[in-house]
Amino acid sequence: MRSLSELIYRTLAGIVVVCSYLFLLAPLLVVFVLSFGASPNMEFPPKDWTLRWYADLAANGEFLEGLRVSLLLGLIVTVVSLVAGVTAALALTRHRFRGRDAVIGLFTSPLLLPSVVLGLALLLVLGPVGLVGTYPGLVVAHLGLTIPYVVRTVMMSLEAVDPSCEQAARTLGAGPVTTFRRITLPLITPGLVAGAALSFIISFDEAVVSLFVVGTGTTTLPVVVFRYVSNNTDPQVAALSVVLIVFSLAAVALIERALGLKRVLSKG
Repeated sequence: MRSLSELIYRTLAGIVVVCSYLFLLAPLLVVFVLSFGASPNMEFPPKDWTLRWYADLAANGEFLEGLRVSLLLGLIVTVVSLVAGVTAALALTRHRFRGRDAVIGLFTSPLLLPSVVLGLALLLVLGPVGLVGTYPGLVVAHLGLTIPYVVRTVMMSLEAVDPSCEQAARTLGAGPVTTFRRITLPLITPGLVAGAALSFIISFDEAVVSLFVVGTGTTTLPVVVFRYVSNNTDPQVAALSVVLIVFSLAAVALIERALGLKRVLSKG
């Protein structure tokens, strides 16, 4: 009787898991199918099939320019976020000082604000100094969103590192820079990878804050897509979505092959 009840429980649990995955993946499957539809308007299921939208996507200058801006912006934001986030995480983890909790709260406070409020605040701050519609303005705006994630992931990695390893290196004559480069940095690599991945994804995908600070020559891809779908209903956006999903899966596969995704997430 017990084995039968366990079998029923496992079967029901498996059904729930499969249904949950189908529910989560259904939108992606619909987008994938729509990208091959021949109709100039999105319809599901498509009556005819074509690769036209992928060809049009490759020739769409607005999408390509937005992709270029988003990639460049994402790389810059990721590098700056890692430098600033690792420095802050080291100070907050390895030192105890008055007001430490308040500083941690300050770093995480942008995550509590609605994106519209944060975007409007950035517009009011960056506008008078002439940074709206510029790369420095976009970098500053995105850093407010990405640095908190880097600080948290690196802090968790540092808390998992035994400080005695660093102390042993210092005892043997290694300086602070050498100790960080040869001892600390390799041990917190999973947290760095997780923080870098989150920074790039958040920067690349951010639309609401970017709407307030973009300019004619610095429009990111999410903003271009937002404006495009406001005036067009063809499946070209679905084709773009499929391309981005493929690149995202490729990035996950590379992280899994290099470090192990479970290890990165658990350490990060």
